[in-house]
Amino acid sequence: MTETATPTYGYFADKEPLIKRMHRIEGQVRGIEKMITGDRYCIDILTQIAAVDTALEAVAFKILDDHVNHCVAGALASGDKDVASEKSRELLEAVHRFARTR
Repeated sequence: MTETATPTYGYFADKEPLIKRMHRIEGQVRGIEKMITGDRYCIDILTQIAAVDTALEAVAFKILDDHVNHCVAGALASGDKDVASEKSRELLEAVHRFARTR
């Protein structure tokens, strides 16, 4: 990769489906706003919020999986201990951040 090249990340092959999924989630969030505006029943709103949370979690797991299989695996295969150490540290930090939100 040259210095001016755009890096390719693990999710690159799944970029379009991920974007489509994020648009659906965005629509779900707008729907929740309309439910609140329309004075919908609390439990119905909470059910939709849980659905958005589950959908976002699925996207996060997909990106995390792609990161491990592409970015981290590539760093480990490179033989560069500093790069491998940095990617491993990033991965652990991301997992810890993600785990705190659960």
